[in-house]
Amino acid sequence: MRRHARQRGVALITAILIVALIGSLSAALTWDSGLHVHRTMSMMFHDEGTQAAFGAESWVMSLLRDDLADSNTDHLGEFWAQDLPVLPIESDTIQGTLFGELEDLQGRFNINNLVDGSGVVDEEALAQFQRLLTVLDVDPRLAGIAADWIDADLDAGFPDGAEDPIYTGFVPPYRAPNLQITTITELAALDGMDKSTFDILAPHITALPRGTKINVNTATAAVLQSLDENLSPGDVESLIAEREDSGFENVENTFSSLVAPEVVEELVDTSNYFQLKVVVQIATVRITYFSILQRGSRGDVVPIQRSFGTI
Repeated sequence: MRRHARQRGVALITAILIVALIGSLSAALTWDSGLHVHRTMSMMFHDEGTQAAFGAESWVMSLLRDDLADSNTDHLGEFWAQDLPVLPIESDTIQGTLFGELEDLQGRFNINNLVDGSGVVDEEALAQFQRLLTVLDVDPRLAGIAADWIDADLDAGFPDGAEDPIYTGFVPPYRAPNLQITTITELAALDGMDKSTFDILAPHITALPRGTKINVNTATAAVLQSLDENLSPGDVESLIAEREDSGFENVENTFSSLVAPEVVEELVDTSNYFQLKVVVQIATVRITYFSILQRGSRGDVVPIQRSFGTI
């Protein structure tokens, strides 16, 4: 009888262990299944959000084509310069929102203009960038350091400059590219650049093909003041008030008495480069999409740079 009791006890313990094991496996399978479902839904939402961002880009491209057909100037009073309205994304399985903004990049200082076609520093552009930094209360030495970053030679500029001997001493070490930059985030690698300084600079600078001119109809206040050392904050306020509704009536007449003649030649009232930012929110998935659009003289608009998450 004692033997049968022991056998029954062993059988009971075995049964309990089997039930516990099955319960544990069931819980693990349920957890893994839930994770797979969540991962699949997130991937689906991401794909849907990406397609929605591309759709917004296509719409903005047509908007820019129509704008060129309707107007021969670009200013902040036009429809394209307004924030994109919050638009719903709705289907049988997906609900979300989309919003964004379109900015004229020629209202900013083009970093690649710091050097000419031969890779030599352009002194007039360098002086303007120094003035821009001063207006923004940023160390003007960064102008020379930025010029060294993209000029063709390997010699540090004087008195402000930095080349490989500086950067190879960092941890980790790296080298100056001595080429045009494709995005302003590359400037985060400059000697003396920190996040707070970059955040101050970012709204006023861009990285476009060399040779672009500044659209004074959309230029930031700091960029306008950097055009000439004699321009005061009061002058800039008057200029911004004058252009508010429909831009400047005549750029040459307005600026000829305010800046040097060679500067007037670099000012325009139209633009070819725009930056689109689109934010798509679907459930817990959020997508931030950036696209730089180039508009040709005949109205053709093409994306020349795309990125997700950061410019």
